Amino acid sequence: MNGSVDTCPASAAGRAEAYQRRVRGGYLLGMFAGLFGMLGGFAALLAWLNHTDNLPPPAFSNSLCVDEKLHFLRHNPINQPNLLVIGSSVAWRHVDGDVLIEQAPGVRPLNGAFCGLHANQSTYVANWLLDREPTVRQVVMIVDPLDFAGCWKVPDDVFNREHADQYVYQRTSRWGYYMRYFSPRSLLRNAKTVKAQRANEIEWDPLVFTRHGDGPLEPHGDRGLFYDKPDPLDGSCFAALGKLSKRLQQEQRQLLVVSTPLHPQWKAKVDADGSFLARFDAKLSAAIAGNAGAHYWNADREWVAPRDAFVDAIHLRWSVVHGFSEALAEQLRETEHARLGESVLAGSRGFGAP
Repeated sequence: MNGSVDTCPASAAGRAEAYQRRVRGGYLLGMFAGLFGMLGGFAALLAWLNHTDNLPPPAFSNSLCVDEKLHFLRHNPINQPNLLVIGSSVAWRHVDGDVLIEQAPGVRPLNGAFCGLHANQSTYVANWLLDREPTVRQVVMIVDPLDFAGCWKVPDDVFNREHADQYVYQRTSRWGYYMRYFSPRSLLRNAKTVKAQRANEIEWDPLVFTRHGDGPLEPHGDRGLFYDKPDPLDGSCFAALGKLSKRLQQEQRQLLVVSTPLHPQWKAKVDADGSFLARFDAKLSAAIAGNAGAHYWNADREWVAPRDAFVDAIHLRWSVVHGFSEALAEQLRETEHARLGESVLAGSRGFGAP
Protein backbone atom coordinates (compact mmCIF):
# COMPACT_ATOMS: atom_id res chain seq x y z
CA MET A 1 0.00 0.00 0.00
CA ASN A 2 1.40 3.35 -1.08
CA GLY A 3 1.19 6.43 1.21
CA SER A 4 3.12 9.52 2.36
CA VAL A 5 2.58 8.99 6.05
CA ASP A 6 5.22 7.00 7.88
CA THR A 7 3.49 5.09 10.58
CA CYS A 8 6.58 3.15 11.69
CA PRO A 9 7.16 3.81 15.46
CA ALA A 10 10.90 3.17 15.11
CA SER A 11 11.30 5.95 12.54
CA ALA A 12 9.39 8.44 14.71
CA ALA A 13 11.53 7.59 17.73
CA GLY A 14 14.69 8.01 15.67
CA ARG A 15 13.64 11.45 14.49
CA ALA A 16 12.82 12.49 18.06
CA GLU A 17 16.18 11.27 19.30
CA ALA A 18 18.00 13.14 16.53
CA TYR A 19 16.10 16.31 17.41
CA GLN A 20 17.03 15.98 21.07
CA ARG A 21 20.69 15.53 20.14
CA ARG A 22 20.56 18.71 18.07
CA VAL A 23 18.94 20.57 20.97
CA ARG A 24 21.52 19.30 23.44
CA GLY A 25 24.32 20.14 21.03
CA GLY A 26 23.00 23.64 20.52
CA TYR A 27 22.58 24.12 24.25
CA LEU A 28 26.12 22.99 24.99
CA LEU A 29 27.49 25.12 22.17
CA GLY A 30 25.65 28.16 23.52
CA MET A 31 26.77 27.46 27.05
CA PHE A 32 30.44 27.16 26.07
CA ALA A 33 30.20 30.24 23.85
CA GLY A 34 28.74 32.21 26.78
CA LEU A 35 31.40 30.90 29.15
CA PHE A 36 34.29 31.76 26.86
CA GLY A 37 32.70 35.10 26.09
CA MET A 38 32.47 35.87 29.80
CA LEU A 39 36.10 34.81 30.34
CA GLY A 40 37.18 36.90 27.39
CA GLY A 41 35.29 39.88 28.76
CA PHE A 42 36.85 39.40 32.20
CA ALA A 43 40.33 39.16 30.65
CA ALA A 44 39.67 42.34 28.68
CA LEU A 45 38.54 44.09 31.87
CA LEU A 46 41.73 43.03 33.69
CA ALA A 47 43.86 44.23 30.78
CA TRP A 48 42.10 47.59 30.72
CA LEU A 49 42.39 48.08 34.48
CA ASN A 50 46.06 47.14 34.31
CA HIS A 51 46.65 49.61 31.46
CA THR A 52 45.02 52.45 33.43
CA ASP A 53 46.82 51.55 36.71
CA ASN A 54 43.49 50.75 38.36
CA LEU A 55 44.04 47.01 38.74
CA PRO A 56 43.85 45.80 42.36
CA PRO A 57 45.94 42.80 43.41
CA PRO A 58 44.39 39.31 43.32
CA ALA A 59 41.89 38.86 46.15
CA PHE A 60 43.79 36.33 48.26
CA SER A 61 42.07 37.57 51.41
CA ASN A 62 39.36 39.77 49.91
CA SER A 63 40.80 42.63 52.00
CA LEU A 64 42.43 45.23 49.77
CA CYS A 65 45.06 46.36 52.26
CA VAL A 66 46.08 42.75 53.03
CA ASP A 67 46.23 41.82 49.36
CA GLU A 68 48.16 44.99 48.57
CA LYS A 69 50.76 44.08 51.20
CA LEU A 70 51.26 40.73 49.47
CA HIS A 71 51.60 42.68 46.22
CA PHE A 72 54.29 44.83 47.85
CA LEU A 73 56.20 41.81 49.19
CA ARG A 74 56.11 40.23 45.73
CA HIS A 75 57.62 43.26 44.02
CA ASN A 76 59.93 44.46 46.81
CA PRO A 77 61.84 41.50 48.25
CA ILE A 78 64.03 42.42 51.23
CA ASN A 79 67.42 40.77 51.17
CA GLN A 80 68.10 38.60 54.23
CA PRO A 81 66.11 40.53 56.86
CA ASN A 82 67.12 39.88 60.47
CA LEU A 83 64.29 41.80 62.15
CA LEU A 84 60.62 40.98 61.50
CA VAL A 85 57.81 43.32 62.58
CA ILE A 86 54.40 41.67 62.92
CA GLY A 87 50.94 42.66 64.08
CA SER A 88 47.96 44.60 62.78
CA SER A 89 47.74 48.18 61.54
CA VAL A 90 49.51 49.63 64.60
CA ALA A 91 52.56 47.53 63.75
CA TRP A 92 52.32 48.42 60.07
CA ARG A 93 52.00 52.17 60.70
CA HIS A 94 54.03 52.72 63.88
CA VAL A 95 57.49 51.65 62.71
CA ASP A 96 59.96 53.58 60.58
CA GLY A 97 62.52 51.07 59.36
CA ASP A 98 64.98 53.77 58.35
CA VAL A 99 65.08 55.00 61.96
CA LEU A 100 65.74 51.47 63.23
CA ILE A 101 68.67 51.12 60.82
CA GLU A 102 70.02 54.50 61.89
CA GLN A 103 69.66 53.83 65.60
CA ALA A 104 70.57 50.14 65.62
CA PRO A 105 73.29 49.54 62.99
CA GLY A 106 73.20 46.10 61.47
CA VAL A 107 69.41 45.80 61.63
CA ARG A 108 67.71 44.78 58.38
CA PRO A 109 63.98 45.22 59.05
CA LEU A 110 61.03 43.64 57.28
CA ASN A 111 57.65 45.01 58.25
CA GLY A 112 55.41 41.98 57.86
CA ALA A 113 52.39 43.52 59.59
CA PHE A 114 49.02 43.53 57.86
CA CYS A 115 46.05 45.74 58.59
CA GLY A 116 42.94 44.60 60.42
CA LEU A 117 44.28 41.39 61.92
CA HIS A 118 43.45 39.75 65.23
CA ALA A 119 46.31 38.29 67.26
CA ASN A 120 45.72 34.74 66.04
CA GLN A 121 45.91 35.98 62.44
CA SER A 122 49.06 37.99 63.13
CA THR A 123 50.77 34.88 64.46
CA TYR A 124 49.61 32.95 61.39
CA VAL A 125 51.32 35.53 59.18
CA ALA A 126 54.38 35.51 61.45
CA ASN A 127 54.76 31.74 61.13
CA TRP A 128 54.47 32.00 57.35
CA LEU A 129 57.15 34.68 57.12
CA LEU A 130 59.45 32.95 59.60
CA ASP A 131 59.29 29.82 57.45
CA ARG A 132 60.19 31.86 54.39
CA GLU A 133 62.81 34.18 55.99
CA PRO A 134 65.33 32.01 57.88
CA THR A 135 67.71 34.94 58.49
CA VAL A 136 65.27 36.61 60.91
CA ARG A 137 66.71 36.59 64.44
CA GLN A 138 64.46 39.15 66.16
CA VAL A 139 60.68 39.48 66.04
CA VAL A 140 58.81 42.59 67.19
CA MET A 141 55.06 42.27 67.70
CA ILE A 142 53.32 45.62 68.25
CA VAL A 143 49.81 45.24 69.62
CA ASP A 144 46.76 47.06 70.93
CA PRO A 145 43.84 45.72 73.02
CA LEU A 146 41.56 45.40 69.99
CA ASP A 147 43.92 42.77 68.53
CA PHE A 148 43.27 40.49 71.51
CA ALA A 149 39.49 40.52 71.44
CA GLY A 150 37.28 38.29 69.30
CA CYS A 151 39.89 35.90 67.90
CA TRP A 152 37.27 33.16 68.09
CA LYS A 153 35.24 35.01 65.46
CA VAL A 154 37.85 34.84 62.70
CA PRO A 155 39.84 32.03 61.09
CA ASP A 156 43.59 31.93 61.69
CA ASP A 157 44.44 31.65 58.01
CA VAL A 158 44.28 35.13 56.54
CA PHE A 159 45.17 33.68 53.15
CA ASN A 160 46.20 30.37 51.63
CA ARG A 161 49.89 29.90 52.44
CA GLU A 162 50.58 27.76 49.39
CA HIS A 163 49.16 30.36 47.04
CA ALA A 164 50.90 33.22 48.89
CA ASP A 165 54.20 31.33 48.61
CA GLN A 166 53.74 30.93 44.88
CA TYR A 167 52.69 34.53 44.36
CA VAL A 168 55.20 36.30 46.63
CA TYR A 169 58.28 34.10 46.68
CA GLN A 170 58.06 32.09 43.47
CA ARG A 171 56.73 35.02 41.43
CA THR A 172 54.27 32.87 39.53
CA SER A 173 51.99 34.61 37.04
CA ARG A 174 49.37 36.72 38.80
CA TRP A 175 46.65 36.28 36.18
CA GLY A 176 45.60 32.82 37.25
CA TYR A 177 44.85 34.08 40.75
CA TYR A 178 42.29 36.53 39.42
CA MET A 179 40.40 33.50 38.12
CA ARG A 180 41.00 31.36 41.22
CA TYR A 181 39.74 34.19 43.44
CA PHE A 182 37.07 35.30 40.99
CA SER A 183 35.17 38.19 42.60
CA PRO A 184 33.97 40.77 40.05
CA ARG A 185 32.09 42.87 42.60
CA SER A 186 35.12 43.16 44.87
CA LEU A 187 37.38 43.80 41.87
CA LEU A 188 35.27 46.67 40.59
CA ARG A 189 34.84 48.18 44.06
CA ASN A 190 38.58 48.18 44.71
CA ALA A 191 39.37 49.37 41.19
CA LYS A 192 37.54 52.62 41.96
CA THR A 193 40.02 53.60 44.69
CA VAL A 194 43.25 51.63 44.46
CA LYS A 195 45.04 54.05 42.14
CA ALA A 196 44.32 57.00 44.42
CA GLN A 197 45.25 54.98 47.51
CA ARG A 198 48.60 54.03 46.00
CA ALA A 199 49.20 57.70 45.19
CA ASN A 200 48.42 58.68 48.82
CA GLU A 201 45.42 60.71 47.68
CA ILE A 202 42.97 59.11 50.16
CA GLU A 203 44.41 60.36 53.42
CA TRP A 204 42.58 58.01 55.78
CA ASP A 205 43.21 54.86 53.78
CA PRO A 206 46.52 55.16 51.90
CA LEU A 207 48.25 52.12 50.44
CA VAL A 208 51.76 53.51 50.55
CA PHE A 209 54.79 51.54 51.70
CA THR A 210 58.35 52.42 52.61
CA ARG A 211 61.13 50.22 51.27
CA HIS A 212 60.82 48.12 54.45
CA GLY A 213 57.05 47.62 54.16
CA ASP A 214 56.05 50.26 56.74
CA GLY A 215 52.78 52.14 56.13
CA PRO A 216 52.99 55.92 56.70
CA LEU A 217 49.77 57.63 57.80
CA GLU A 218 49.81 61.45 57.94
CA PRO A 219 46.31 62.90 57.56
CA HIS A 220 45.78 66.66 57.83
CA GLY A 221 43.55 66.36 60.88
CA ASP A 222 42.23 63.61 63.09
CA ARG A 223 39.00 61.61 63.20
CA GLY A 224 38.34 61.77 66.91
CA LEU A 225 38.66 58.63 68.98
CA PHE A 226 36.85 56.63 66.26
CA TYR A 227 37.05 53.29 68.14
CA ASP A 228 34.53 52.25 70.78
CA LYS A 229 35.21 50.07 73.79
CA PRO A 230 36.76 46.77 72.65
CA ASP A 231 35.16 43.40 73.21
CA PRO A 232 36.30 41.38 76.25
CA LEU A 233 39.82 39.99 76.03
CA ASP A 234 39.88 36.56 74.39
CA GLY A 235 42.06 33.84 75.88
CA SER A 236 42.61 32.22 72.49
CA CYS A 237 44.34 35.40 71.30
CA PHE A 238 46.92 35.14 74.08
CA ALA A 239 47.27 31.40 73.49
CA ALA A 240 48.27 32.16 69.89
CA LEU A 241 50.95 34.56 71.13
CA GLY A 242 52.15 31.93 73.59
CA LYS A 243 52.56 29.35 70.82
CA LEU A 244 54.57 31.82 68.74
CA SER A 245 56.76 32.61 71.75
CA LYS A 246 57.49 28.90 72.27
CA ARG A 247 58.42 28.46 68.63
CA LEU A 248 60.82 31.40 68.75
CA GLN A 249 62.36 30.07 71.94
CA GLN A 250 62.99 26.68 70.33
CA GLU A 251 64.59 28.37 67.33
CA GLN A 252 66.64 30.73 69.52
CA ARG A 253 65.05 33.83 68.03
CA GLN A 254 64.24 36.83 70.19
CA LEU A 255 60.76 38.23 70.70
CA LEU A 256 59.83 41.74 71.78
CA VAL A 257 56.14 42.37 72.43
CA VAL A 258 55.20 46.04 72.45
CA SER A 259 51.93 47.50 73.72
CA THR A 260 51.41 50.54 71.51
CA PRO A 261 50.64 54.00 72.90
CA LEU A 262 46.93 54.73 73.28
CA HIS A 263 45.05 58.01 73.21
CA PRO A 264 44.64 59.28 76.82
CA GLN A 265 41.04 60.36 76.20
CA TRP A 266 40.14 56.91 74.85
CA LYS A 267 41.62 55.25 77.93
CA ALA A 268 39.67 57.58 80.18
CA LYS A 269 36.49 56.81 78.27
CA VAL A 270 36.67 53.00 77.99
CA ASP A 271 38.78 52.14 81.05
CA ALA A 272 38.34 54.82 83.65
CA ASP A 273 39.67 52.71 86.54
CA GLY A 274 42.49 51.16 84.52
CA SER A 275 41.41 47.58 85.24
CA PHE A 276 40.95 46.56 81.60
CA LEU A 277 44.42 47.66 80.53
CA ALA A 278 45.92 46.16 83.69
CA ARG A 279 44.46 42.76 82.68
CA PHE A 280 45.72 43.25 79.14
CA ASP A 281 49.19 44.02 80.46
CA ALA A 282 49.23 40.99 82.76
CA LYS A 283 47.96 38.61 80.08
CA LEU A 284 50.62 39.73 77.58
CA SER A 285 53.35 39.16 80.16
CA ALA A 286 51.93 35.75 81.07
CA ALA A 287 51.72 34.66 77.42
CA ILE A 288 55.49 34.98 76.94
CA ALA A 289 56.52 33.90 80.45
CA GLY A 290 59.10 31.15 80.50
CA ASN A 291 60.82 32.33 77.33
CA ALA A 292 64.11 33.93 78.35
CA GLY A 293 64.45 35.39 74.88
CA ALA A 294 61.10 37.18 75.04
CA HIS A 295 60.59 40.64 76.50
CA TYR A 296 57.62 42.93 76.98
CA TRP A 297 57.65 46.71 76.63
CA ASN A 298 54.57 48.63 77.67
CA ALA A 299 55.11 51.68 75.47
CA ASP A 300 51.68 53.00 76.38
CA ARG A 301 52.90 53.45 79.93
CA GLU A 302 56.61 54.12 79.42
CA TRP A 303 56.76 56.27 76.27
CA VAL A 304 55.31 59.75 76.44
CA ALA A 305 53.52 60.66 73.21
CA PRO A 306 53.32 64.32 72.11
CA ARG A 307 49.94 66.02 72.48
CA ASP A 308 49.14 65.89 68.77
CA ALA A 309 50.48 62.37 68.27
CA PHE A 310 47.20 60.56 67.65
CA VAL A 311 44.93 60.53 64.61
CA ASP A 312 42.43 58.34 66.49
CA ALA A 313 42.36 56.20 69.62
CA ILE A 314 45.18 53.85 68.61
CA HIS A 315 47.06 55.22 65.59
CA LEU A 316 50.01 57.60 65.59
CA ARG A 317 50.67 60.07 62.79
CA TRP A 318 53.81 59.41 60.77
CA SER A 319 55.60 62.56 61.93
CA VAL A 320 55.51 61.13 65.47
CA VAL A 321 56.51 57.61 64.47
CA HIS A 322 60.12 58.77 64.10
CA GLY A 323 60.38 59.39 67.85
CA PHE A 324 58.53 56.19 68.70
CA SER A 325 60.88 54.20 66.44
CA GLU A 326 63.89 55.71 68.21
CA ALA A 327 62.49 54.45 71.51
CA LEU A 328 61.81 51.07 69.93
CA ALA A 329 65.40 50.90 68.68
CA GLU A 330 66.58 51.56 72.23
CA GLN A 331 64.50 48.63 73.44
CA LEU A 332 66.01 46.42 70.75
CA ARG A 333 69.52 47.45 71.79
CA GLU A 334 68.75 46.69 75.43
CA THR A 335 67.34 43.25 74.65
CA GLU A 336 70.34 42.47 72.45
CA HIS A 337 72.75 43.56 75.19
CA ALA A 338 70.84 41.39 77.66
CA ARG A 339 71.11 38.43 75.30
CA LEU A 340 74.84 38.92 74.82
CA GLY A 341 75.33 39.24 78.57
CA GLU A 342 73.46 35.99 79.17
CA SER A 343 75.56 34.28 76.50
CA VAL A 344 78.79 35.43 78.11
CA LEU A 345 77.54 34.34 81.53
CA ALA A 346 76.47 30.95 80.18
CA GLY A 347 79.87 30.52 78.51
CA SER A 348 81.73 31.31 81.73
CA ARG A 349 79.73 28.56 83.44
CA GLY A 350 80.49 26.05 80.73
CA PHE A 351 77.12 26.33 78.96
CA GLY A 352 76.45 27.26 75.39
CA ALA A 353 79.95 26.34 74.21
CA PRO A 354 80.20 25.21 70.59
